[in-house]
Order: sequence, then C-alpha cells, then structure tokens
Amino acid sequence: MNSLLASAAFHQSRSSDAISGYLNSCVSSVNQPLPAGFRIGQYRIERRISDGGFSIVYLAYDEQEAPVAIKEYLPAAFARRTGAAPEPVVATEHRAAFDQGRRCFFEEAQHLVQLKHKNVVRVLDFLRANGTVYLVMEYERGRTLQEHIHKLHGTLGENFLRYTFAHLLSGLREVHTQKLLHLDIKPANIYLRSDGTPVLLDFGASRQTLGRDTPPERAMHTPGFAAPEQYGDDEPLGPWTDIYAVGATMYACLSGAKLPAADERRKKDQLRPATAAWRGKYSAHLLGLIDGCLALDPLARPQSIFALQRELATPPPHWLHHIGSRLRQAVKK
Repeated sequence: MNSLLASAAFHQSRSSDAISGYLNSCVSSVNQPLPAGFRIGQYRIERRISDGGFSIVYLAYDEQEAPVAIKEYLPAAFARRTGAAPEPVVATEHRAAFDQGRRCFFEEAQHLVQLKHKNVVRVLDFLRANGTVYLVMEYERGRTLQEHIHKLHGTLGENFLRYTFAHLLSGLREVHTQKLLHLDIKPANIYLRSDGTPVLLDFGASRQTLGRDTPPERAMHTPGFAAPEQYGDDEPLGPWTDIYAVGATMYACLSGAKLPAADERRKKDQLRPATAAWRGKYSAHLLGLIDGCLALDPLARPQSIFALQRELATPPPHWLHHIGSRLRQAVKK
C-alpha cells in the first residue's frame, strides 16, 4: 500500500492514501484545495490527499517528476478559500492569529529542514506563496502505526513495540538535540515504512522551546495523547512532555484506542494502569515503563529520551536484530 508522509487524525487513517489532518485534525476543513496542475514554486499539485483543522496536504511532483507531499498552512478557524483564487480570505478579527501561526510555521520549517535522521520525516523545502506557507516532505511507502493497529485489531506484540519505539526514540532524541519538541506524537503521526522502520511525522505542532528564556506559545494538541501540562499556560514543557505522548502511543498499541484526555485524568483518573490491564501478556518491565511515561506529574516520568531509551533497551537490545525481517513482512501484509 502506498501513502504519503503527512499528518493524520487518530481515527481517520484507513485508506491506501490515508493521511489526514494536522494537530487537532478531527476538525473538518471547509477550505477549497488548490486544483490539479496548480504550481507552487517548482512543484506541481496533483491532488489533495488529506485535510484537517489546520492544513491541507497534497500529492505533488517536482521538476524531475519525483513525488513529494506538500503541507499548506490553512487553519480553517481563521482562513477561507472558497473559490478559484489561491490566496485565502482572512477576516480582520482573525488576521493577527493567522499571521502569528504562519510565522511560527515558517520559522519551524527553517529548523526542520536541517533535521536529518532516518527515523524523522525528511523536510525537503519550504516556501511562501499565495499569502501562506508550504512545507515540502519526502514521499514514503508503507502505512501509519494507526493503520497497523487497526490492521492487527489492536494488540501488538512486545517485540514489535520494543523494536519500533527503540528506533523511533532515536529520531525523537535528535529532535530534542536540535532544541525542538514535537508536541503531537500519536499513532497517526508515526509511519511504518515498507521495511518496517518507523519514521516520526508532522512537526506542525513543534515549538523551539528547549533553552528559551521566554515561555513558548501553546500549540493545538490531540486529546488522549497530549500531556497534562499542554492544557495550561503556566506549566513548563520539555522532553517529559513528548515522553507522555510516547507512553500514550504505546498504551494505544495495546488497547487499540486512545486514552482519556489528560485534563480529565487530573480531575478523576479512570485510566487503568498497563501493569493491571495486561499483566501476564507483556513483561512487567515494559508495562511499568508505559505507566511511568503516563504519570500525571511530569517529574515522575523519565526526564529525557536517553533515559527512556536506556530503560526500553533493558534487557540488552541484541534481540532487536532478529525481528526486523518479521516486522517487514507484517507491514507489507
């Protein structure tokens, strides 16, 4: 099955081109996509492959006819494109918010294009046009982790989890090294290539927060995967914030469903611990690690990706090499 790297809503990654929206992409976009044949710089739009509350993603081709995925910043809450004109209409009362988001999107693209890691989506280009901005990404073959969860009806094996997340954390560690946070890790934003290796998608929610003297702007987030500190304005974000989402994603691999929203958990925590829900089906070490990542108190979670990697690699990861071929076959099915 062929797909394109782009963002996807947790509940919408089903079809062969199943890449849906961006951030809180359960919000439907009413914006008119750019038509087939429309050119953005050196890229020719083929068709829309997904949309969401904050962007539209297109299949496009460069001048060498190589396929790429292009994400257009077009928040449905602030901007409208309803006719043939490519530039969206932004109401006066929404202009400041639209411009601020566009500026953040473009600034983040400048950092993302420098990220080069096999487990992180490769950003090829970014450009301004039509009153908005565009992010150009590599084409990949495979399917999202969310599609994989549905394909296997929820529960995945421990070897799969350890293999996938050991590699994924390597990519996330590079993201944090570049002073960025992802802030929207979820099964729909993790892509499994045809060879079984994972790649982290959708940095539209990312913020260059690490090492800043001033508090970051709060991005939209995905309930069920966002850490509790993402719901407020006065709590610091850090690697522990992405670590909560990693734990929520691993939990979803076991349950086949997303978790209760973290703000609701703070009021009344009804989440059943992984150590209780799957006792005897997975190692106590793995289940305890998942529960540790999902601690509501940020200080109770692993504080760095390196610390989480070290825990995930216990016992030693020599066994990782033995499941690669089996994983490749599973992704191809």
